[in-house]
Amino acid sequence: MVETVQPALALNGTISLPPDKSISHRSVLFASLADGASTVHNYSSAADPESTVSCMRQLGVRIDKDDDNLVVHGVGRNGLKTPEDPLDCGNSGTTMRLLSGIVAGAGIESTLIGDESLSARTMKRIIDPLRSMGAVIEAADNEFAPIKIKPHSGIKPMRYPLPIASAQLKSCVLLAGLFGESDTEVVEQVPSRDHTERLLGLRSEPYGQGKIISSSRLDKLPTQSYTIPGDFSAAAFWMVGAAIHDESALVLENVGMNPSRTAALHILQQMGALIDITNERMQGREPVADIAIRSSELKSININPALIPNCIDELPILMVALCFADGRSSITGAEELRHKETDRLSAMYNILSAAGADVDLRPDGIIITGDPDFTPKAAEFESHHDHRMAMAAAILSSVSEEPSTILDAECTSISYPQFWTHLQRVSQ
Repeated sequence: MVETVQPALALNGTISLPPDKSISHRSVLFASLADGASTVHNYSSAADPESTVSCMRQLGVRIDKDDDNLVVHGVGRNGLKTPEDPLDCGNSGTTMRLLSGIVAGAGIESTLIGDESLSARTMKRIIDPLRSMGAVIEAADNEFAPIKIKPHSGIKPMRYPLPIASAQLKSCVLLAGLFGESDTEVVEQVPSRDHTERLLGLRSEPYGQGKIISSSRLDKLPTQSYTIPGDFSAAAFWMVGAAIHDESALVLENVGMNPSRTAALHILQQMGALIDITNERMQGREPVADIAIRSSELKSININPALIPNCIDELPILMVALCFADGRSSITGAEELRHKETDRLSAMYNILSAAGADVDLRPDGIIITGDPDFTPKAAEFESHHDHRMAMAAAILSSVSEEPSTILDAECTSISYPQFWTHLQRVSQ
């Protein structure tokens, strides 16, 4: 699908964001391992979380779905069944990495597959620790899907210092650890999103500048009955959109405000974005709030590399914001972007360059010299079948003076099926 983005004089209105994708995945995975039924409201209809539902059904979990409400009939750690067919994770790295931890921990014979994009993403970072825990795993070239997991003699608990700040890697190891007779300890020195620890109620203790999170078969897993908040990563696109447009004001309702996810908000505030947070409250184990943002005069910033794990998914749209900031900005320590659905550093460099921005690509980041009066050139933008590239290019294009086109624009359904409808509705 090719989407034509018309210039907008302003972005105004109220947006109800799609449900948080990270929490949607986890709600079904964790509810499946609990004893008893969980009711999940506001489950994401995006393609990635639907892959997780499909995979858990193949593993013998009954999941009743009524619109965006799910009832997951948990089977406990010992109730998962050997699937008859490969578990198709689609485009979802979260599904493949977290599900690998569960299947390997349970010792269930299965094969995890994905689409062309997911099959090109390395899984070595989870394969190595799972093998150290006793899992028997085969993979293409020893690091790519399909991942074949075979029965084993039992999970060996271990102490695992995270080599990189990755919530998916952390979660994978902790989920496998749930099947061990004693504690598996994950040592995290650089914080990453903490939904897994929150939703499972896992034990955690301070360790240096970080923490140690533990899991074992002794942990009683809570049912997952709650309403999933709006996706902060989706909110970031609209925060930037309103900030860079004249005479704009957007209200984003029911946004997940987990502090391990909101670095992009604080970065935008440091840049001078006019943002108000209201109606702060807890929704289950997660904080939520409403966000109001309006037209802003942005200033340049050098993003602290320590914040990168906390805003890795928001970096593409933050790059768009930097094009409109006054002065030279830098992003460093972001080489992880090269291992997403596409090489997001190179893809965003190409998008921004095509729009006429002053950008310099680096191995681990990008340098952008912004201009508050920047007017992007109209162009045909390649999404690389990456939902965040398509949405970043769309927000950038909305500030142009002529229509632009986004190729393979249907990829936004991976995380935000309503994106194009919402963009049209708030554009004036």
